[in-house]
Amino acid sequence: MRIFISGGCKNGKSYYAQRLAKAQQTNALYYIATMKSADSEDDERIVRHRQERDGWGFTTIEQAADIERLLEQCDPGGSFLLDSLTALLTNEMFIPPDWNVNEQAAEKIAYGLTQLLDQVENIVIVSDNIYSDAMLYDSHTELYRRSLAKLDCAAAGACDAVLEVSFTNAIVHKGGDAYHALAKKVG
Repeated sequence: MRIFISGGCKNGKSYYAQRLAKAQQTNALYYIATMKSADSEDDERIVRHRQERDGWGFTTIEQAADIERLLEQCDPGGSFLLDSLTALLTNEMFIPPDWNVNEQAAEKIAYGLTQLLDQVENIVIVSDNIYSDAMLYDSHTELYRRSLAKLDCAAAGACDAVLEVSFTNAIVHKGGDAYHALAKKVG
């Protein structure tokens, strides 16, 4: 099953996604890590996520960009957890060392994600809902927020189930029957 999970930052999405990916494990179990650390808070989050999945059987694949190339390193018959579209977009949109803005990043990722979803059966994709407030931001931030919203819509449209996680509670927006059958395995 292809599952898309969104919700606010730091609310249990990743841990819940890990449980779902493990529940649908067929053979290989992959954690697709997209985050590049930019500061000590990122370092702490990465350590926390590694500790949370320690002993679960995940093979971690660092894929901070070029998601379309993921299956060069993985068995498409495995179960995948892609965490997260938010970080993937950041990496593809803001290019160091000059931090030039790639305005076509969302299109590139959407294409790569479509290629990936066409080849795998079991994947959980995590994203952050950071585009629904009414604040006005600078043009680059607005571009990023619009781009993430487009990616989330594309992922949600291509997935069998769409969940919003709020304080570790899953709200089902699409694919309830299929999701509930899997959720019974999660407990």
